Amino acid sequence: MSSIRDRYGASPLHLLLVLASFALALYAGVRLLQGDTLGVLIWFIGAALIHDLLFLPAYSVTDRLAQRLCRPRSGRRAPKRGGSDAPSSDTAPARRCLSVNYLRVPVFLSGLLLLVWWPLILRRVPHYTAATGLPADVFLGRWLLITAALFAVSAICLLTRMRRSAGPE
Repeated sequence: MSSIRDRYGASPLHLLLVLASFALALYAGVRLLQGDTLGVLIWFIGAALIHDLLFLPAYSVTDRLAQRLCRPRSGRRAPKRGGSDAPSSDTAPARRCLSVNYLRVPVFLSGLLLLVWWPLILRRVPHYTAATGLPADVFLGRWLLITAALFAVSAICLLTRMRRSAGPE
């Protein structure tokens, strides 16, 4: 038993789960490619190219800008917990840059929802109401409400974190 762990680096259960996930992915791929193989392959290649050539640079630049906005300004000193005016430690900018995560999470979740539901959000499915009997004009408003709620919850979490890190005054 220990020789498997030494060779593989993890438990045999982990190896079994990884092999099972590969088998499931292979089965799904075979089932997916049984229909329109060329269309599915074009879709996968197109999705990879669009992601790598458009989305990755766009969200990388946006993330860099958000990190720059969250960085403390030069010449300013963050006070230590003790309240002294001594220069802050080297870990203060690292802690300050963590606040960018409070932007990343709601943006990611909102973007994911938009990516999944964009035809309904942008009203690109004219036959939706006829096929389901449900109104198609509510998705944009609901997506905007969910996005606003995600940012509000993130702001509350950030304010709570900032209040706790400030300590007793």
